[in-house]
Amino acid sequence: MALLSPHIAFPNGTCREALSFYQSCLGGELKLMRVGDSAMCDQMPADAQDKIMHGTLTTGQFVLMACDALDPRSPYAPGNNIAMCLNCSSDEEINTLYAALSEGGTVVDPLNDMFWGGKFGTLIDRFGTEWMLNFDKAASVAQLTFERAENL
Repeated sequence: MALLSPHIAFPNGTCREALSFYQSCLGGELKLMRVGDSAMCDQMPADAQDKIMHGTLTTGQFVLMACDALDPRSPYAPGNNIAMCLNCSSDEEINTLYAALSEGGTVVDPLNDMFWGGKFGTLIDRFGTEWMLNFDKAASVAQLTFERAENL
């Protein structure tokens, strides 16, 4: 079953500060990936290298994901900076959910294999809600291996 998480894009390089603040309020484990530490670093301008490409604040109850607003296709504006992210548990699930949610909507990024080992795509549904869908293939293989080992 897919796990639903909010994803927030922050303006003016404030993602690190915002997630640190949320961590001080809510607790949890904070992980941050800078643009300069990602496979996308060569495609981004020098002034973006210290900005956050992907951040997560994880507690036992939720995962909050965030980034600095870096996509020129959708510049930051209050109200368009939050998307719903579905972390899917199988290739079949991501394909099914992507097809269903995109019906009558707009495909932004078709489903594709990504540098982090996942399958990922974004869309805007017919009601104007942005969705990000991800299937972490490596985690799925590790879980399957663990489940098989348990059954031995």
